Order: sequence, then C-alpha cells, then structure tokens
Amino acid sequence: MARKKHHIVLVPGLFGFARLGGFDYFTHVEEALASRFLERGADCEFVLVSSPPTGSIVHRTQVLMDAIQKACSEDAGGIHLLGHSTGGLDIRLLASPTAWPALPDWFGRVRTVTSIATPHYGTPLAYFFTTLAGTRLLEALSLLTYVTLRAGGPPLTVLTPIIASLGRVDQAFGFESSLLEKTTELLLSFLGEEGLTEVQEWFDGIRSDQGAIIQLTPESMDIFNAGVEDNPSLRYGSVVTRMPPPGPVRLLKNLRSPVNALSAAIFSTLYVGAGRTSKVYPPPGPAPEVRQYLEQKLEREIDNTLNDGMVPTTSMIWGEVLWAGTADHLDVLGHFHGDRDSSHTDWMVSGAGFDESDFDEVMDAVADFQLGKR
Repeated sequence: MARKKHHIVLVPGLFGFARLGGFDYFTHVEEALASRFLERGADCEFVLVSSPPTGSIVHRTQVLMDAIQKACSEDAGGIHLLGHSTGGLDIRLLASPTAWPALPDWFGRVRTVTSIATPHYGTPLAYFFTTLAGTRLLEALSLLTYVTLRAGGPPLTVLTPIIASLGRVDQAFGFESSLLEKTTELLLSFLGEEGLTEVQEWFDGIRSDQGAIIQLTPESMDIFNAGVEDNPSLRYGSVVTRMPPPGPVRLLKNLRSPVNALSAAIFSTLYVGAGRTSKVYPPPGPAPEVRQYLEQKLEREIDNTLNDGMVPTTSMIWGEVLWAGTADHLDVLGHFHGDRDSSHTDWMVSGAGFDESDFDEVMDAVADFQLGKR
C-alpha cells in the first residue's frame, strides 16, 4: 500500500517569489525537507505559491487557497503550511477557522502552521516601506539578490557612488528616490534579455498593489491579531532570529565584492530601522520559559531592539519556538555564504556567520515539528 504524501505548502514573504527567471526562493528548504522526510520514513511533495509580492494579506491568502485547492484536493495526505516573513501571516489567516464563510474540503487535512522570521506583531520598517523611497529600496534589494544569482553582480566601479550615498544616509531614512530609481535601472541593465520580462512583470505587481506594506505596521497587526484566531486543532511553530548590530569593520570587509558592499550598506540601514520598536504597540514580552530559552540560544538578554534586519525578534514568536539563533532575514531559507556547498548564495550580506550546520538545525527542527516528532 502506497504511503500518503505530505504536502508542504511554501509561501514567500513580502517582495518574495516562488520562482523568478529560473531561480527558486525555497530551493534549499525543499531539498533539506525532502531528504529529512525520506530519512524519517515519510514522503512529501511541495506546493510553491506565487503570492503577489506586495499584495494585501487577504489577496495573498486567496492566492494561497487557490494553489492548495489545485495541488492538494485530489488525495488524503496531510498539509503543512510554511511561510517566510509575511508568508507566515498568510498561513495564519488561512488556518483561522472563523476567517472564511465556507471551508474547502481539504481544510481538515491541515496539520501544522510554521512561520519563519514572521512579523506577527508588525515591523517598524513598515512605516518606511509605505514611502516611495522605502518601496524603491526594497525593489533594489530584491533585484540585487536576483542579479547576484544570475550574473554575479555588476562591477564595483559602477556601484561605488551608490554605496557611498547609502553610507551617508541619515538615521531617519533620508533616501533619494531618484538614486534608488537609478540603482534599479543599473541592476536591470545587467540581466540581459533572458528573464527580463518575468522580472518586469514582478515589478509591475509591486507597483500596482502594495496593500501588504501598510498592513505590516504594528497598529495594523494589532487589528490582525484581534481578528485572526488560532485553530485549536493545529500546531503552530516559529523560527526566531536576531542579528548583532552591524559595525563598520564588517561593512569594510565586504568592499572587495561590489554586490556584497551594496547589500551590506542596505542591510545596515534597515537594521537600525527594524530596531525602533513602537512605544504604543510593542510586541508582548515572551513567557518566562520562552524568554529563558531565547536568551540561551541568542546569547544575550531579550529586548525590543533585537531584530534580523527586517523584523523585531520578539515579533517573530508565535506558538512553539522551534529554533532560535543568530541569522539574518534570509539566512534561515538557506541563502547564506556556504563553505561546504557552493550552491548557497548570500542574498543579504549581514555578517551573521550563519552556516550549513545552523541551517541543518533549522530544517531538522521544522521537519520533526511537521511530522509530530517533537
């Protein structure tokens, strides 16, 4: 008798993608979880969700439901929802039993809800992202990651003025939109024809619908959490990350690589903004036992300034904490500089020192949680 397959539904975050120009946002997660399920005597298949990059959480969740209906409605295998960043909010909304007037037949097969570096209580950066400069900065950062994978990045002589301008940005995010527009145009010029149309369509999606950006403010997430109930029949788990403050030494080390230098400059600026926790709507403090665990794993006292360059650390806690450690916002998806495996590429240069052994720990924890082995 054939074993029932587990369906692992992978939902990208804000400005993320399922596949873009032949590159897969979750490629390392897929490989890692597939091997772990096999080792544990289980079969799995993946559902990649092409969420609108900045569409509203409701819109993104409707796309998610359609993807599950299309891929998972024909058999009886369990369904596991895994969302990175804003994708973690999409899967919470989908799993809420009171959010929908009618539940699809497959709804009862959902088993776990796993969020990775998700802003459950919002992120202070959302205030900046609602500005034109903030949107353009994220476009540039997202495109930079794509160019890194595709072309190895443009030369330092071209990017030096941009890096210098970012280095002079004040702490109130005084970016010039014109500079960021030029950055985007420059990065696009290194793509060539192949994949350019798909990337342009992705940009069109960003510029036509930005509903999720304002929804990630702490005030908006206060409303979200009041209205979106956890499903008592499901297990909820979260992966929690933090970064030490970026310093000039780490930034200087990256000047040998133009893409790394630009990425590190952007990361340093975002880190400062993500640490400005709302005084009116701060994330709630973790329970004493969770605080003790986090402080042991993160090797420092917990406060609301901790973040991974995008999301406050205390905003990521929802359900059982599956793993906590030093990593930036994208490291935990396998996007880091790998020493053992050259397929790993650092999409956000932060100097976290996250490596293959850390990624193995994260994936072990997620697989065991999904299979009910922890």
